[in-house]
Amino acid sequence: MAVLVGRRALLQVFRVQTIDRERLCRFIASLSCSKQYVFSEKVSPSFRLNSHGAVTRHYSSDTKDDLRVRYLDGEDAGIVVVGLNRPKAKNAISKNLVKMMSEAMHDIKNNNKVRSVILCSMVPGIFCAGADLKERAKMHQNEVASFVSKARALITDLGNLPIPTIAAIDGAALGGGLEMALACDIRIASTTAKLGLVETKLAIIPGAGGTQRLPRVIGISLAKELIFAARVLDGTEAFRVGLVSHAVEQNKSGDAAYLRALELAREINSQGPIAVRMAKLAINQGMEVDLSTGLAIEEACYAQVIPTKDRLEGLAAFKEKRQPLYKGE
Repeated sequence: MAVLVGRRALLQVFRVQTIDRERLCRFIASLSCSKQYVFSEKVSPSFRLNSHGAVTRHYSSDTKDDLRVRYLDGEDAGIVVVGLNRPKAKNAISKNLVKMMSEAMHDIKNNNKVRSVILCSMVPGIFCAGADLKERAKMHQNEVASFVSKARALITDLGNLPIPTIAAIDGAALGGGLEMALACDIRIASTTAKLGLVETKLAIIPGAGGTQRLPRVIGISLAKELIFAARVLDGTEAFRVGLVSHAVEQNKSGDAAYLRALELAREINSQGPIAVRMAKLAINQGMEVDLSTGLAIEEACYAQVIPTKDRLEGLAAFKEKRQPLYKGE
């Protein structure tokens, strides 16, 4: 069973005045069977090493280069870099890109060797310009509804990944591009990046979670102002209002946010992977309920790390004054 399940299923269990902690612990345990965290040493044949030694997944598509997924190796093993790569379309979200990203999310979700994900752009000066309006102009009205539904499902899948996700924003993240970044746990932007939900300029509204995730990140009043006015912020302003966790000066190669994201992913990599997953589960689900229920969720998630080999390894490493070697067991 997946580590993260739908909000409704959780709320059905948690929406009670008196928390049955034994029932809650059993439920959390069903989400995190210990065998799920045993990291396989095998690499799927559909991956191949690139010239930099990282593992790259190539998806079967007429435009297979629209998305590049690299599974880093060596000391960075466990970090997956998902790179948007539509230079002629400013990484605009097309039907093909949605399909490829959905496949990538499925692969990442089911690969227990993954410890963190960086979402970035392979195109200098741009993160994602939002929906591919040229493609959309050719769609029938019924096709538009179907496309938006699939794009929304993709971004929901990104938000529901059980491991930490970091959006590295080295350029413009507008409309659906910012919605994609909002679904990530952490956002890092260059000071020259541009961020905004600009859909009202086109007489529509954000349709892939923007009206829900932005208020949760920066507050209701300010989110309304930004969406109503279709305002665009630079990286420094985005940091000031709490839209991004870090704003970094852009470098000559145009990848300052990515490099900072990589540093953070390396920090996360050295921690206990089961603990990190349980912490994300406890935080995400706890934010959707009252404090008392949230504390019960935390207690149930904590119970899942007690019987792990990693916990014993952490204690042994502390006692022996050495770095722990966590295996996700």
